[in-house]
Amino acid sequence: MDLGLEGKRALVTGSTAGIGFATARALAAEGALVTLNGRTQARVDSAVDALKQELPDATVSGIAADLGHAEGCKALIAQLPDIDVLVNNLGIFDPKPFEQITDEDWLRIFEANVLSGVRLSRHYLPAMRAKNWGRIVFVSSESALQIPTEMIDYGMTKTAQLAISRGLAETLAGTGVTVNSVLPGPTSSEGARRFVAQMAASRGVDAMTIEREFLATARPSSVLQRFSTPDEVATMIAYVCSACASATTGAALRVDGGVVRAVA
Repeated sequence: MDLGLEGKRALVTGSTAGIGFATARALAAEGALVTLNGRTQARVDSAVDALKQELPDATVSGIAADLGHAEGCKALIAQLPDIDVLVNNLGIFDPKPFEQITDEDWLRIFEANVLSGVRLSRHYLPAMRAKNWGRIVFVSSESALQIPTEMIDYGMTKTAQLAISRGLAETLAGTGVTVNSVLPGPTSSEGARRFVAQMAASRGVDAMTIEREFLATARPSSVLQRFSTPDEVATMIAYVCSACASATTGAALRVDGGVVRAVA
């Protein structure tokens, strides 16, 4: 299927690894002009080089900027003032008991996970509206619907993304600009793999044991019964960004392996 993304300018935030990198690769494979983003120049350069090696005919660039701060968003916008597709993928998490989450922790995760997407959407939306075409996607999580007790602050930010996405979609009613959220479930992203590896090392077991125990205890409703791959999530994101998805807007689309027990 041709997704109609040839020549479209796309920005994927937090895209040096995991779901973000897989999404950038999927969009680049469809002919989009993709800009990757990460906090350090070394990570960005490495990701851009890897993508160019995989897709030598693709047009790929990168911008190093910490979007967890207003200054980082301004710096990125200065280098990339206009785009057609915005994938707000940047997300951080730090599992800890609720009583140990400080005010600073709450503010840091809110600014990175929520305000980064708000700031970029606020900038890019007017031009999309003027062109009557654009795609904005928030990469949320099943944790938006089933708040994890081990990281309540993270769940809060993912729920906030759903509200922002729906609200933006309604402000763009009748236009060619769509806004959606995609909700992955447990995914073998870089951050998740690091967390699993640390847990495995601390207990002297292998990573697969930790994954199975996590699904059995923390996500027992999983139908997939394994972690999703970043590519499996990226496929949904790429479709939502496409011209084919013109009637999909204001939606919260689950790629959660059936973790959320709901029929709608």
